[in-house]
Amino acid sequence: MSGEETITLGRYLFERLNQKPIGIKNVFGVPGDFNLVLLDKIQEVEGMNWVGNVNELNAGYAADGYSRVKNAFSADGSSIGCLVTTFGVGELSAVNAIAGAYSEHVGLLHVVGIPSTESQKKELLLHHTLGNGDFTVFHKISSLISVTTSALNDLANATAEIDRVIESAFINQRPTYLAFPSNFFDKKVPRSKLDKPLNLSPPPNNHEVQEEVLNEILSMISKAKDPVIIIDACCSRHNSTFEANKLIQLTNFKFAVTPMAKGSRDIDENDPKYVGVYLGDLSYPKSKELVEQSDLVLSLGAVLSDFNTGAFSYALPTSRVVEFHSDYTKIRNAQYPGIRMKELLQKLLESAKLKELVANNKPRDTTPLDLIQPIKLPDDHKITQAWLWSNLSSWLREGDVVVTETGTSSFGIVQTKYPKNVIGISQVLWGSIGYSVGAASGAVIAAEELDPSRRVILFVGDGSLQLTVQEISTMARHHNNTYIFVLNNSGFTIEKLIHGREAGYNNIQEWEYTDILKTFKSTNYEAFTVGNVGELSKLFKDEAFAKNDKIKLVEVKLDTFDAPENLIKQAEISSKTNDD
Repeated sequence: MSGEETITLGRYLFERLNQKPIGIKNVFGVPGDFNLVLLDKIQEVEGMNWVGNVNELNAGYAADGYSRVKNAFSADGSSIGCLVTTFGVGELSAVNAIAGAYSEHVGLLHVVGIPSTESQKKELLLHHTLGNGDFTVFHKISSLISVTTSALNDLANATAEIDRVIESAFINQRPTYLAFPSNFFDKKVPRSKLDKPLNLSPPPNNHEVQEEVLNEILSMISKAKDPVIIIDACCSRHNSTFEANKLIQLTNFKFAVTPMAKGSRDIDENDPKYVGVYLGDLSYPKSKELVEQSDLVLSLGAVLSDFNTGAFSYALPTSRVVEFHSDYTKIRNAQYPGIRMKELLQKLLESAKLKELVANNKPRDTTPLDLIQPIKLPDDHKITQAWLWSNLSSWLREGDVVVTETGTSSFGIVQTKYPKNVIGISQVLWGSIGYSVGAASGAVIAAEELDPSRRVILFVGDGSLQLTVQEISTMARHHNNTYIFVLNNSGFTIEKLIHGREAGYNNIQEWEYTDILKTFKSTNYEAFTVGNVGELSKLFKDEAFAKNDKIKLVEVKLDTFDAPENLIKQAEISSKTNDD
């Protein structure tokens, strides 16, 4: 490399992550002695920052939330998140968050600073090891929850390996793992390697098989009299909502979303063709009827988990379903591996035959289906879950990011009608209690990168908050303007509804929630406690409260066993399932 301009391998990693279209500007994680020199490289990249979280679990959640918001609002609709931890103790603390991202199709890169290659060769009895000389065990653990992994050990292919794990995280929208030895951080590599663009395009679909699939789909559309499109999570995660919306507008087919897809980019709940959230037997009756009476279902990115399907209560016969997935397509009982959703949708939209078939279709109605009527209660009435979620729509505005916690929040938000371009974040499939606090921390950083006026609004139960409350400290340190609604119902209500209604293990210590921001020494915050309808209505109507200019924490007092109706039904089903 004599005479050729070089950079360190550590800097190469962060320059790559900072390049567009990925465009990462903030890196999450916790410092540790095996990654400290690597963290120095972040500051060498113009416009890139180290966030620094208070524990690795929260860092993983934050990288997850960051990735989701960047995916939703970036100009090209795709990105990933990045977290950096240290070997052993650090990376294991992040495993739960990484597993959740894998489960929910969220793209991120987990970089682990590990002992030097020389220390590994000598099998030294180092701290953070199991004391048996095995430096690969944690890599093996992460390989089970990552779509791609790499452990750098040869400088000759190190940049190619870095590129490979970044590309895989982006294309597959799942976590990848990079073990980076401490003696490689300062190794020199040619800067010119950065000039070659990353290959971020998914493999093309097989032309002949795709033509067969298209012909079969068009044949089914030609025979259908009342089709429906269902938007699910992977449609959003794999950047296919633009195509989904074009399909809706071209065909004028009615459409629904699932709980995991609520708040997806390009999907407008105010469209007259929208028929609500489809959740099987837990759907609103009219939504259930309109979906299940259909003679053709185009299912985009389905994740058929229990909490996403109303405990597997979908009534959609396989004979009339076409499933579009990120890496395969299924028509009735026939599966077509490698026929990816995004390209297939693009080809379907280009089809002259489709345009001919739908040329005379008209929207099903002239006004949006009014499924959600705001509940009216007197001002002195105690706030109820039903009132909260049905009236929240009046305060939300276009472009908000709404983060809801596993429990009453993620079930309740189904009853809220979103304005246009509201992005929803929840963890319906993995369902890790406390996820939402860290996710909101990452989400607000991503939102402020893209548009500082965009509001990030967190709804979290008191029990869940106590698991990951430290991440509010990170928000305070970075002066992030976040709305935090703490739903105080005295413990783990979702668990009480499933089992142990009066059991002590579902209870928690009462906190002074409005003192949390004072404890974390936030310099710009407001805190409120509301217990009746009039108090919360006043906040919702307050123009100063609506302005996104500080951290605002609202403690909402609720009865312990008050819960959204669909959660009560789901809890009953879950309880019976656990007994089987």
